[in-house]
Amino acid sequence: MDNNTAEKLILVGVATEGEDEEASLDELAELVRTAGGETVSRVIQNREAVHPGTYVGKGKIQEIKELIGIVEADGIVTDDELSPAQMKNLEEQLDVKVVDRTTLILDIFALRASTREGKLQVELAQLRYQLTRLAGSGTALSRLGGGIGTRGPGESKLETDRRRIRNRITTLKRELDDIVVHRELTRRQRKDREMPVVAIVGYTNAGKSTLLNTLSGAGVLSEDKLFATLDPTTRAVVLPGGETVLFTDTVGFISKLPHHLVDAFRSTLEEAKYADLIAHVVDASNPRYKEETAVVYETLKQLGAGEKPVITLYNKWDLVEEKRRSDPDFKAPVRDGLSLDTIKVSALSGEGVPAFLSAVEAELSRDKVPFEKTFSFGDAGLLQLVRKYGTVLEERYTAEGIYLRGRVPKHVAGQLGLLEKGKDQ
Repeated sequence: MDNNTAEKLILVGVATEGEDEEASLDELAELVRTAGGETVSRVIQNREAVHPGTYVGKGKIQEIKELIGIVEADGIVTDDELSPAQMKNLEEQLDVKVVDRTTLILDIFALRASTREGKLQVELAQLRYQLTRLAGSGTALSRLGGGIGTRGPGESKLETDRRRIRNRITTLKRELDDIVVHRELTRRQRKDREMPVVAIVGYTNAGKSTLLNTLSGAGVLSEDKLFATLDPTTRAVVLPGGETVLFTDTVGFISKLPHHLVDAFRSTLEEAKYADLIAHVVDASNPRYKEETAVVYETLKQLGAGEKPVITLYNKWDLVEEKRRSDPDFKAPVRDGLSLDTIKVSALSGEGVPAFLSAVEAELSRDKVPFEKTFSFGDAGLLQLVRKYGTVLEERYTAEGIYLRGRVPKHVAGQLGLLEKGKDQ
């Protein structure tokens, strides 16, 4: 097949009770497009559960086989992760490439990874996934050839024995551990400087990178494809009151995100866990925004960031139809009994962004007391206390001492004798 010709693929899904499989296949089609393929048809089977041996039933397999000939498909993509036996049986009966959702997402990550850390994380995830599928999969691996589902470690590595793959995994983990140590050092340095961090999270393609670009002119790749960016980007942004805050763009979430990817990218995804505040970007123009929101909250919970304060941004508000703008679900969602702040924005045009920055400032100041005080030159200990735990917005030397204006936590304000003043302000 010509390398410049998009692979023609049939989407195959199993709809169990209560699932909107059509919507899920819409997303799968977007994944195929992002990977460079073309969706030529789709097949859905209604079942109580997926077939343990072949994913879909015998009659549906025959239907798919006939459809492959009609549309001249190069392979199929299933909407769920397949077991090694399901993959092997489908390939033998259909005689075409079979790619499952997990392999497709891993493939896109391999395509998108640009930094050393990103490439190492993707290779680790792919090798862990393939390690479980080596037994009895000799023909399946050799049949893949090139194209979608084969990027990353490469066919030659995937055909090595378990021992060699485990050795490679050990090497990758060691290299990633070194990077994690550096990331932890960076986080400690941020904490020492007491510079607040806001993690931008959201479903993939919700507009996170566009928001960061608008806030800071970061120049982060932003395009209408899933997982356009993988590597976290951090930029400093000055809030309306003068305080500098770090905003970090993170990897996008998606339903059925492969656990191998979550494990491999954990140090990157955990930017949300260590942030002071989470900015949750929602594509308000997407009819499935509520389902996507649920996926984001569940993923944050898995990462240990479920209790962090959240500001929800209903992005692409300019694309929301007028009749949908009154939807009561666009009001502040409730998580664990806590009503969260929400802002309607267009990250592309900048609409609503000033209101968002003001909300960030208010949230970060919630537990801090504003103060202004001139410290004597001998008050080195108090000055260190303010700089370590507080936020200094203004500092200048005067004849009487060192003038500081900013905010400090209440326990520090008490030690400085500022608590009553803070309450009055």
